[in-house]
Amino acid sequence: MNFNSILFETSEQPMENEISEAPLFFGDLNLDQIVDAITSGKQEYNLKPFFYTALHDIDGIHYRHEIMQDLENGIVFEYINSFAQKMHEMRRYLAQADRLRYQKQKDRWFLDAVEIYGDAVVGLVNDLSSANVKSRGLLSFHEHATKYVESEKFLSLLAETKKLIIDLSTIKYCLQIKDNCIKVRKYEYESDYSAEVEKTFHRFKQGTGRDYAAKYSDSVDMNHVEAAVLDLVAKLFPDIFFNLEEFSVKHGNYLDESIAAFDRGIQFYVAWLEFTAKFKKKGLKFCYPQLSNTSQDIYDYEGFDLALANKLIKEKSEIICNDFFLQGEERILVISGPNQGGKTTFARTFGQLHYLASLGCPVPGREAHLFLFDQIFTHFEKEETIQSLNGKLQDELLRINHILNQATSNSIILMNEIFTSTTLQDAICLSQRIMAKIIELGSLGVWVTFLDELATFSRETVSMVSTVIPDNPALRTYKVVRKPADGLAYAMSIAEKYRLTFACIRERITL
Repeated sequence: MNFNSILFETSEQPMENEISEAPLFFGDLNLDQIVDAITSGKQEYNLKPFFYTALHDIDGIHYRHEIMQDLENGIVFEYINSFAQKMHEMRRYLAQADRLRYQKQKDRWFLDAVEIYGDAVVGLVNDLSSANVKSRGLLSFHEHATKYVESEKFLSLLAETKKLIIDLSTIKYCLQIKDNCIKVRKYEYESDYSAEVEKTFHRFKQGTGRDYAAKYSDSVDMNHVEAAVLDLVAKLFPDIFFNLEEFSVKHGNYLDESIAAFDRGIQFYVAWLEFTAKFKKKGLKFCYPQLSNTSQDIYDYEGFDLALANKLIKEKSEIICNDFFLQGEERILVISGPNQGGKTTFARTFGQLHYLASLGCPVPGREAHLFLFDQIFTHFEKEETIQSLNGKLQDELLRINHILNQATSNSIILMNEIFTSTTLQDAICLSQRIMAKIIELGSLGVWVTFLDELATFSRETVSMVSTVIPDNPALRTYKVVRKPADGLAYAMSIAEKYRLTFACIRERITL
């Protein structure tokens, strides 16, 4: 079993040219907020490129599912965390070595970093040997790492590290300090009188007196006096310090590339599981979605907007879940209803679910079957810019034209309240022509609109409505359900906004 990567099973899926910029639709779907939250505190791993790269191979996604499921085992998760903490400590030692000024001190910090590395790798191999891992990724990595720790190169590195540490621990020396002169000589088994002196003067101790002891700096960096003393010590033990210097030169590239890549890549899974744990504690559900790149029959039950949920959970507010499905000839969910009723949130949820599924992550929901897309396109309202000489309608048409020229039958298109700057009849006419083109392409999508006419445009469209409390239309439920669009809730919302309801008008007449 050959090990390629903990993120990609085959060598055809490398991360040689990592994507450093988020996809264009990230901002519209608030995926940028989600990725920022997931990677917070893990900047040392540079995880964002992993979240910017969607997979287009179902088996590659299953490969990640298996690893994620292994890590849901608390014991395996702790083993990986223990390894990660040691590797973090190793990097801390290496960084400290780079900051130090004196070479002999740098060499010792480097030696300690190598010792930590050896302990981390051997510990992980032993831990995984006792763990009940089943994923192809962890099994193949364990096999690869086992061969590595048994290799002559690694065993030689461990042996040299251990011997050098033992040799350094045997160094003992004496300092003779007189005025501004310090002499260094080898320790010749002189008696240690410190305990006897402390015992003698203990009888004169009266309560807690003022501490006159000198305070030493907490800095690990040596000053020039300490460095000079160390140079003299090195002259007393030339062989040991020569071996220390040679060790740093010889093993400057000791870190195995596959181990380093695993240390970084496994954090993709750890970061996701740590991020979603707080939602699970609140009773929200995540599932491993079934995926297809042929069937466009899709569904998700009890899904939610992860970015919004992350905000609401901090505010201790209720998180509303919604269901959706498309089957047969159905392709486009047309969402209507009152403003601030959860329509845009629903569209974002649809996009988030499909994108997160393409990363191999469990998605919000009790159960899901989703489509493995080739591209996601979004058209959300943007403010006019002074740099553009186009009007708002022209900008919208140019953006939509760009989408329709690139989209395929395997694409997902999300439209959010377009053509609000034009007349109703023009908006209906333009929207119907665009809707016809999307249906002709065969793309999946969500269309948030104030035009009820789009909900019944064709057999490919499905009407869903954001609902209100029947007895009080001013109160939103944030539930989006399948039902015909009737415009009543939206009309009531507008009437309330401009105080044109019967109650408001009567109140003004009475006054």
